[in-house]
Amino acid sequence: MASEAEAGRRLDAVLATLAGVARAQAARWIEEGRVRVDGAPARASQRVTAGAVLTAEPPEPEPLAAEPEAIPLVVLHEDADLIVIDKPAGLVVHPAPGHARGTLVNALLHHCRDLAGIGGVLRPGIVHRLDRGTSGVLVVAKHDAAHAGLAAQFKDHSIERVYCALVRGVPGAESGRIERAIGRHPTDRKRMSVHTRAGRAALTEWRVVRRFPRAQVTLLEVRPGTGRTHQIRVHLASCGLPIVGDTVYGRGAEQLGLARPALHAAVLGFTHPTTGERLRFEAPLPHDFQAAVDAAARMEETS
Repeated sequence: MASEAEAGRRLDAVLATLAGVARAQAARWIEEGRVRVDGAPARASQRVTAGAVLTAEPPEPEPLAAEPEAIPLVVLHEDADLIVIDKPAGLVVHPAPGHARGTLVNALLHHCRDLAGIGGVLRPGIVHRLDRGTSGVLVVAKHDAAHAGLAAQFKDHSIERVYCALVRGVPGAESGRIERAIGRHPTDRKRMSVHTRAGRAALTEWRVVRRFPRAQVTLLEVRPGTGRTHQIRVHLASCGLPIVGDTVYGRGAEQLGLARPALHAAVLGFTHPTTGERLRFEAPLPHDFQAAVDAAARMEETS
């Protein structure tokens, strides 16, 4: 049943949130006649009203189309229900146009021979994503029940997520809270923006870990309260603190030796979907990120 908070939103967007699937996948279900609103056929673009009853009959999981590849993985935890990895920067999460091979999904299919086909043909087990240039902790479900349990936690924001970000600029405050809706950029559809009429509510909190005034950069701890596409990068850039190395939302190509955005998913905490145990995983700063921090520190020591 649609809540008051979901009233007025497009059906495909609401269904994607409730079912824990990609919006494009939700739209396909609607187009295939698998979704009804109050018992009537539905359209992806129709607006949902509060109290509306949504019913969906998802298709059976499709056979996996991605091929297994022997790509090394740093496994932080693995059991019969899920696997937690430390994703390196540069590794794309799932196959997409331009990245048919060499992705995390390809690696997981080789590592987890019994990985279920949940999440779509090219996204088996994927509950959440990290951008290609972002490193850090990521959890993948091994079967439908685990996927549903984890997706529900991401939906109700009970997941603990802590990021490290090295940003350009030295903020005057010790901490901050950014509450600005995020949507597609009005002219560049490949980018996200806070300057949009159709944005979704987003919350990001940050605090200063270390300042480097000579280098004009700052190391932040960032806690996203929501999970919008490119959220941290967009929010920090919107308040004058673009992430070092971010060529999309920043102001330059490379700084302090980094050739990718200085963003790292350092902590991921969640409740195990089967055992109910609260789990928390940490990943240390990767070499390139740490090297950038060290370079900034050396500039502070220069007289």
